[in-house]
Amino acid sequence: MEAPPADTMPICVAALYRFARFTDVEAVRAPLARLCCSLGVKGTLLVAEEGINGTIAGDDAAIAQVVDHVRTLPGCADVDVKLSRAASLPFHRLKVRRKREIVTMGEPGIDPLEGTGHYVAAEDWNALISDPATIVIDTRNGYEVAIGSFARAIDPGTASFRDFPTWFRAERERLLGNGDREPRVAMFCTGGIRCEKSTAFLKAEGVEQVYHLKGGILKYLETVPPDESLWQGECFVFDQRVAVGHGLAPGTHSLCHGCRMPVGAEDRASPLYEEGVSCPACAAARSDEQRAGYAERHRQEALAAARGVAHVGATIAPRDAG
Repeated sequence: MEAPPADTMPICVAALYRFARFTDVEAVRAPLARLCCSLGVKGTLLVAEEGINGTIAGDDAAIAQVVDHVRTLPGCADVDVKLSRAASLPFHRLKVRRKREIVTMGEPGIDPLEGTGHYVAAEDWNALISDPATIVIDTRNGYEVAIGSFARAIDPGTASFRDFPTWFRAERERLLGNGDREPRVAMFCTGGIRCEKSTAFLKAEGVEQVYHLKGGILKYLETVPPDESLWQGECFVFDQRVAVGHGLAPGTHSLCHGCRMPVGAEDRASPLYEEGVSCPACAAARSDEQRAGYAERHRQEALAAARGVAHVGATIAPRDAG
């Protein structure tokens, strides 16, 4: 599938990350924030001692300038950047934040710079995961997996990436067995960053036959033609597009403003769905007061849209993005 033309999708969206060593995080964060602000770029960038991660959007020239700046940071000359397009800015505000980890696993001593799994290019991924001897694990959260994943992939059912180490330790023997020959493990995530950490974690746990999809699902959807693809459904993204499909074209899912979860056509057809208020997953958990508040927020958003101005509301939490 060809990428949408720039004249109908004028906004450039850049998802990027890089594990690096920043000895002075604030010296990295502050100039980056000033540059993004001066260029009108919106989105979220997380900066930590272990590197940088985030998704930003703006016009092509602005995004190119920010990416060029990121490439000048220590260890970031080869920063992984995935570009896609949007009809309008998918973020309401800019956040450039200092964090303890650029993707939170909560496992001390896990350092992807010290070694991760074997990278597998998007064009080689099908052969690896089609092998019955390969254990395929989706390292994303349950609500992401629910709207799309690869055939044969195991869903850990995690609510947060922090839960992955506990899940793996509990399931290790069932997954890998205790025989003499260790099976291959292939893991994937949205953009690759969670797999950098999860494969580093598995190696720290003594697993050597570990592989991960280079560039993540986004690179796969961008590279592999739909008629050759093993991807099923859509890929959740952490911005107002909510989901993308092959060729990184905008998907069909929207976001429930009550619980911040993705909702598809079937959910929207349910009598429990109320736009801007609730969906089948959260309708029973909302009080009348909460529903009234959500309804008023939705009304204000509609009024702002009618006036042609942005309404700054809640955005998708970026804690596990990538």
